[in-house]
Amino acid sequence: MKIKSLQLKNFKRFTDLTLQGIPENAKLVLLIGSNGSGKSSIFDAFAYLGNLNHKGNSTVYVPDRSYDPKKNQEATEEIIINTEYGQEGWIKGAAHRTGKIKATSFYGRTSFRQVPLLTRTSLGSNFDIILDTDRPPTFIDRDERFENDLEHIYGKLLREYFVNGDRSKIIEEIVDPINASFERIFGNQNGTKLRLKEIIPPLEGKVAQINFEKGNSTFHYNYLSAGEKEVFNILINLIARREYYQDTVFFYDEIDLHLNTKLQYSFLREITEYWIPDNCQFWTASHSLGFIEYATDYEKGCILDLDDLDFDKSQIITPKSKNSFEVFEIAVSKAFIDKAVQGRKIIFSENTNTPSYNDLNIENTLFFVALDKNDVFYKARNYKQFGIIDRDYLSDPEVIQIRKEYPFLFILPYYSFENLLYHPENLAEYYAKVKTSFYSGEYIRRLTQIKNQERDYISAGVVQARGGYPFFKENENAKKLKSFKDNYRAIIDLFRSDDFETYYKVFPAKDYGRDLEERKNIPPVELSKTQWFKGQIESIVK
Repeated sequence: MKIKSLQLKNFKRFTDLTLQGIPENAKLVLLIGSNGSGKSSIFDAFAYLGNLNHKGNSTVYVPDRSYDPKKNQEATEEIIINTEYGQEGWIKGAAHRTGKIKATSFYGRTSFRQVPLLTRTSLGSNFDIILDTDRPPTFIDRDERFENDLEHIYGKLLREYFVNGDRSKIIEEIVDPINASFERIFGNQNGTKLRLKEIIPPLEGKVAQINFEKGNSTFHYNYLSAGEKEVFNILINLIARREYYQDTVFFYDEIDLHLNTKLQYSFLREITEYWIPDNCQFWTASHSLGFIEYATDYEKGCILDLDDLDFDKSQIITPKSKNSFEVFEIAVSKAFIDKAVQGRKIIFSENTNTPSYNDLNIENTLFFVALDKNDVFYKARNYKQFGIIDRDYLSDPEVIQIRKEYPFLFILPYYSFENLLYHPENLAEYYAKVKTSFYSGEYIRRLTQIKNQERDYISAGVVQARGGYPFFKENENAKKLKSFKDNYRAIIDLFRSDDFETYYKVFPAKDYGRDLEERKNIPPVELSKTQWFKGQIESIVK
């Protein structure tokens, strides 16, 4: 099961919160936000929907809003989700609409699950692992399921031993998968390589002997580091319970505890890609840079930012753009970012262009995503960083004036990013590399012909396009703004020229000339790898 949207009305601290726009293929949903931003309240909603179908379970959570005197205690509480099965949920005082929601539709772990020492000296705890009767009532209660998970595994081990007389299946189903995960997470260097050696149930009044190897040493679970225990805890939990949850939203709070940034990335990748079934969805909450980095890199990852919400107002949250600068500020403070990038130039760039800019590996320069030209402008100004934008319909004097007024802004020499990709000098370098003939003069002749055929249509949109630019809109620039709006004729004059370097500055190459043979069947990413292209960008940003 995968959630596409969620609405909470008068639930816990939220008056009306909607999470929407979650991609249908999203396998990972990462909630970010400062402490107290409501991440655990969302997990409480998942727990409650799952609890509706846990018959006979004494730990069913009932929403309690009495702690907040500002709320109307008679207000109707609602939890509504949209999944591939349609809209389902629960409304206070009405028959809950569970539809496809089953007892196994949700499975969660709280952040209070650390077990520093094994304590049980015998078997026989009273819990039902299928009904998950040992789960905590809410997401601010301690989660005691680790040793229950171990007991379930001990039962498998003993059954296997007495039925088959060997332990090969236990090694295959438990020990080998855990050790494969350890290697992917911690690496295989002798100093960090961790291996599970043996699992012996608690016998004769002694705690279980769960022993590990690291280097040439063997040691007990109790002597693992806190981060190693965290990883082992989660893996054991998934081994013990995953078989009962195959169409499920898994939600684990703060599984990054005690892990450094590199291990955070590896651990989240391990859980998402190796342990959560493809038809399921994994939700987790974190402030950690490693988690944010992985969710950004992962194609099926989605980031929802709950920071700075007003809980008394209706709020609609949609997924953050990948590589968004604000997303990284959740993990580390702006002051830290300033220190971390000291000596480096941060440049906001327009959406899909950003990966290509970063692939250039320009020395001491990092590019971050912004939505469009306006977003680049305001992010660069507000964060006191730099921005790079397409030229679009700007004359030469206007480019000079804008750079003088806004020195944090870099402007491409041509209409758009694509103008650089399909510039004849760039195409010439590409074709020389693939050892194919390219006739620059003929390419320019046919492009000029297209320009003249489409000139009137292009010119008709110039005024409207320029009206949306963010330049000179401060009150003190009123005269400059009027002059700028009146200067559209300068752009049309550029189109009247047949000199390539004159009209190409404002010619929309991304929209016109796409059918030219010289442009067909060339992946744009290949054209952004040339030395000519890199030289153009370097000359702008340096």
